[in-house]
Amino acid sequence: MVVVYPPGGGIDILARALGQRLTEVWGVPIIVDNRPGAGTTIGAALVAKAPADGYTLLMTDVSFSITPSLYAQLPYDAVKDFAPVTLLNRVTDVLVVHPSVPATTVRELIAYAKANPGKMLYASAGNGTLNHLAPEMFKAMAGIDMAHVPYKGAVAALADVVSGREQLYVGALASTLPHIRSGRVRALAVTGDRRSNILPQLPTVMESGLPGYDVSAWYGMLAPAGTPGEVLKRVHDETTKALRAADIQERLAADGSEAVGSTPEAFGRFIRDEMAKWGKVVRGAGVKVD
Repeated sequence: MVVVYPPGGGIDILARALGQRLTEVWGVPIIVDNRPGAGTTIGAALVAKAPADGYTLLMTDVSFSITPSLYAQLPYDAVKDFAPVTLLNRVTDVLVVHPSVPATTVRELIAYAKANPGKMLYASAGNGTLNHLAPEMFKAMAGIDMAHVPYKGAVAALADVVSGREQLYVGALASTLPHIRSGRVRALAVTGDRRSNILPQLPTVMESGLPGYDVSAWYGMLAPAGTPGEVLKRVHDETTKALRAADIQERLAADGSEAVGSTPEAFGRFIRDEMAKWGKVVRGAGVKVD
C-alpha cells in the first residue's frame, strides 16, 4: 500500500488502520510503503508502473487531481494508468482569518477585500497545494484580489496567520480547531458542501454568498490499470467494510472527516470532475510549481 506522504499524517494513519484490517481478513501482511515527494507524483508513478495483479495499491489525496494541471509532463496518466477502487473520505476544511480582519462573515470578508484590493495576505503550504488553490477559487468567484504567501508546509502557514503576519488561511478543520476555540483565529465558514458536525453553527461558503463554492480535501485508493475486475471488487468490498468499522469511523470523525466508501465507478467520475475543477483554477490563476 503506497502512501504518497511521509509517516504520521492523516492519510498514513488511515492506511495503517486499513492495512491492519485487510491483513486480518486476507491472512497476508499489508505493507505500508511511504513514498513522498514531487507533489505526490513519486508514489503515484510507482503504482502506475507496478504489475496489475492486486498486490500494489495507491493511497493518495486531492493532489492526485491537481498535479495533472500543475506539471507539464507527468510520468503517468492520472486517468488511463489507474483503476479507481474507492473514495475513502472527505475532509472538512475551514476558512479562517486573523482577528484583526474586520469581518465575521464571508460577505463581510468579501466587502473588506474589495475595499482593500491586494492588501490581504493569505498563507498556504506551498504553490499548487489545496490551501493555495482554495483561496484562488474564492478570489475568482468573489471578484476580489488577495496576495499569496507560500510556506514550506501547512504548520508554518497556519502559525503565521495565528501570529497576524498573514490574514487568511484555508485548511483542515482538525488542525485549525484549537486556534478557533482559543480565539487566535476567527472561523468564517467551512468550504465543503455541508456543515461540520464539529462546528455545526458554522455555515458553508455556499450558504454565505458564493453558490457553487465546494472545496474538500479527500483520500482515495487506486490500483494499476488493468487490475482484474474480480480483484478490484474484493479490494473494494473489504476496504469499504473496514471503513464502516466503529473505531475507524471514530478516528476519521475526530480528524474532522467523514468516511465515504464509494463505488469504483463513482470514484472515477469524482476524480475526473476534480481534475476539471482544479485545472480551471490552476489555469485561471496562472499557478506554477517551484
